[in-house]
Parts: sequence; C-alpha cells; structure tokens
Amino acid sequence: METVLLVIHLMVAIFLVGIILIQRSSGGALDGLGGGSGASSFLSARGTGNFLTKTTAILATIFIVTSISLSLYYRGGDRRAASILDTAPVSSAPVEPMVPVAGE
Repeated sequence: METVLLVIHLMVAIFLVGIILIQRSSGGALDGLGGGSGASSFLSARGTGNFLTKTTAILATIFIVTSISLSLYYRGGDRRAASILDTAPVSSAPVEPMVPVAGE
C-alpha cells in the first residue's frame, strides 16, 4: 500500500508540474513546445484554458489527498524506526584514557 501511494503521489506531482508549465502565462511558458501554436492547435484558446484549469484543479486535489494520506499512514507508532540511542549498548564501566608509552 505504501509503495502504491508513493508512486501515485510522484506521478501526480510530475503531471501537475507539466500541466502548470503548459499553461499560458505572460511569457508564454512552454505553450509553443509542440510546434506551431502548441496546445492551442487542437482546441480553441478558450477551450484549452478551461481544460488546463480543470486538469490543474483535479491534479492539485489528488496531490493534496495523497499528501494527507501519506502523512496519516506514516503517523502510526509501529512504523517508527527505533532510535540508535535506544538500541545502543550502555557500558557501566568507566573508560580509562590511554596513557602514552614512553619511548614513542
């Protein structure tokens, strides 16, 4: 379950970045990447804007849901890794400092 949720989260994040970069901005962004007029060639300018806006909203919602799901999944107490300090052996004997040997 953990791996599936992580893969979905990663794919949604990648698609969300791509969709955001395709959207038209004041600089044009990556709209012309496909050649010609870019994504506007198969849809009207208004239709493309609506499609990209709706897709961005859907992907953002899925991203937020997967983020919350992952945080709730990892919140469980059994899955927490034990601290190294908790598992390290504790010696009760004091450590004596090394004394240099004469002649070295």
